[in-house]
Amino acid sequence: MDKFRPVLIYKKNEDCPVFFHEFYEKDVFLNMFSVIVGSSFRFKDLQNKYRGTMQRDIKHLLNPALQNIATYKVEGGQQAEIKLNQNESPFDLPMWLKEEIISEFIKESWNRYPDILPYRGMKSYADFLGISPDSVMMSNGSNEMLYTIFLACLGPGRKVLIPDPSFSLYEKIALLLQSRIVSVPMLPGLDFDTDAILRAARDEKVDFIVLSTPNNPTGKSLSFDEVRLIAQSCDAIVLVDEAYIEFSRQRSVLELIDGLPNLVVLRTMSKALALAGIRIGFAIANPTLMAELAKPKIPFASSRLAEITLTHVLANYSLVNDAVSFILHERDKLYSELLTLDGLEPFLSDTNFLIIRLKDAGAVFKNLQSEGILVRNVSGYNLMDNCLRFNVGLVEENRRLIEKLRSI
Repeated sequence: MDKFRPVLIYKKNEDCPVFFHEFYEKDVFLNMFSVIVGSSFRFKDLQNKYRGTMQRDIKHLLNPALQNIATYKVEGGQQAEIKLNQNESPFDLPMWLKEEIISEFIKESWNRYPDILPYRGMKSYADFLGISPDSVMMSNGSNEMLYTIFLACLGPGRKVLIPDPSFSLYEKIALLLQSRIVSVPMLPGLDFDTDAILRAARDEKVDFIVLSTPNNPTGKSLSFDEVRLIAQSCDAIVLVDEAYIEFSRQRSVLELIDGLPNLVVLRTMSKALALAGIRIGFAIANPTLMAELAKPKIPFASSRLAEITLTHVLANYSLVNDAVSFILHERDKLYSELLTLDGLEPFLSDTNFLIIRLKDAGAVFKNLQSEGILVRNVSGYNLMDNCLRFNVGLVEENRRLIEKLRSI
């Protein structure tokens, strides 16, 4: 190690130094310098030979499916005095609970990766549900889990059945994977057409079925027996997205996972559990299927903060029960008051949001926005012309919404 020392050499007409080690042995130094110079000349030859060959539009080098999809946007933004446009809980976690969570998280080593998969969070949720941890996979929000499951189940030419309208991300991921979408329209009243789903699944020989129940954006649900019939009758993986199940009049199909090897249940902690900002989602299936679904899962995607938050919220689940009871009471009250208003049609909801149809949804959306009330214009969905969607808010927020709708 004593035979060389670092030297900076400046190339002629250049200010940038080349850094290498000067060897005391002169012949070694000269050989090394000739290799460096020779490599430089060879690179310039390649550069002159191949420079300028990039001629295609950059879009032609990307996934062609990008031409048919758009980036996700929230019309009207995400800030408002009264924000009712993203189906969130109106209740934040109490400060005492946040302080408990942060006091535990601050002791974690932030320079270390979290577990490959959030095993501690998965065990907490499995224990809460009373099922095996091998049946549970946790993700950075249910949207990330959708990508994971779709990657595991779909690909070019494979067929996915999606009732229409449904959560827009289903179609987007399917298109990215160059899969064929079999769309089954809802009934005119926005209810599921179970017969049509069964016929299309059989006739089209679909590989994958996605059922958002309760459904976003319609607010309608399939019954327990209808979901079981679809999963039993169809030779396909059936994903049941239960993002809003805590608000539903129908019971979860979670108990069917052991008896139906093709069933996957999706859950989110963003709605009833009021953790939209922490990003926690789950897939639940029998262990054999779950082992396959986990293969494309992004490692290290869930933070320790998410795991610790989940554990504390589950330990204080009475807060969730109280919030859900409030939301259900206010939902029913809102629906009854909407029935008394002229010029709009409310739809009975099985979620934490309501749908109304008006003569000019766009104009009403802008009118409400000008008053600091942000709702969602869902008129772009099939069968939902001139429809607005808004989640249940706090008592005063709901009162002001009704008051404004009454005056329009």
